[in-house]
Amino acid sequence: MTTFTARTPVDLLAVVPHVIGFHPEDSVVLLTFGELPEEDQPPSFHARVDLPASESDQRQVVGLLREVVRRHGACAVAVLLYTEDPEAARAFADLFLPALESDGVLVIEALRVGPDRFHLLGDADGAGFEYDLSRHPITANAALEGRVVHASRAALRDSLLGTDAADGQDVADAATVFVDGIAERGAAGTPLGGLLAEQAVWLRQWLDDQLADPQPIEAGDAARVLVLLSFEALREIGWAPMTRATAREHVELWRGLLRRAPVDLRPGVGGLLAFAAWLAGDGALSWCAIDRTLEVDADDPLAQYVATLVGSAVPPTVWSPTPPESLRIFTAFD
Repeated sequence: MTTFTARTPVDLLAVVPHVIGFHPEDSVVLLTFGELPEEDQPPSFHARVDLPASESDQRQVVGLLREVVRRHGACAVAVLLYTEDPEAARAFADLFLPALESDGVLVIEALRVGPDRFHLLGDADGAGFEYDLSRHPITANAALEGRVVHASRAALRDSLLGTDAADGQDVADAATVFVDGIAERGAAGTPLGGLLAEQAVWLRQWLDDQLADPQPIEAGDAARVLVLLSFEALREIGWAPMTRATAREHVELWRGLLRRAPVDLRPGVGGLLAFAAWLAGDGALSWCAIDRTLEVDADDPLAQYVATLVGSAVPPTVWSPTPPESLRIFTAFD
């Protein structure tokens, strides 16, 4: 986990892109802080939602964020409203800030944020204060550490699509060959369950090896993995044993494979990326992976499950991994 220290409003503005993964626009960003001793302090969390326009939507978002703050036991928050519309900021703040205070939550900072100026919400349409994050130490340190911040949520979402057309075609062709081979064995009398159990052993070993010592993945292996992940029982091999300690490694693995996946094979790996990103505390990336999955298969169960987790701000600390040997694909064929 990366720790950020913010002492000024500009420090808070510099932190935001790095904790949510992109530069927000027309958004409500909530940063939480604790006042308890470290051993008693619930883990902090940060949330971003679209800035609501209508009063009914504003009340709905206020209710959602209050519930999330209560569930996480946050003692103090900063509220940053990214909009160039002072009235929109004032209308939402007039509902949200008193609600937080009535819940006993300390609002340590409340700002309206534009592209190059920020305003105190008590003076949301005043001259404001200039800021430039490009020269901020937090921005510089993030660049040195290789942390990527996207220009917008759309840019983050687009980053999940590959740009190497030749490699994409190689993976698609290899997937066709692999599927044809499985079909031929099935036609020759090999039961599908037995085939899947056989492939499950290979997938588990491949995943263990790749996480232990990441290597470039050849098109044939990428295609094989992507096809196998289209089966829900085999997909469990990816997500059920995942831990918070390994979540970031899973994020990089599944993100790379999603970028190489043919459209029809995106849901399996997309659901795994969504789950890994949630477990790693990267809600923005998780939502983008959910989007990429559901646009192909609106009924994908893993993506829908993760959407519930992220939408309800369920903390990753609730997760307990499942030992691989107890998964149904292995127990069914003992």
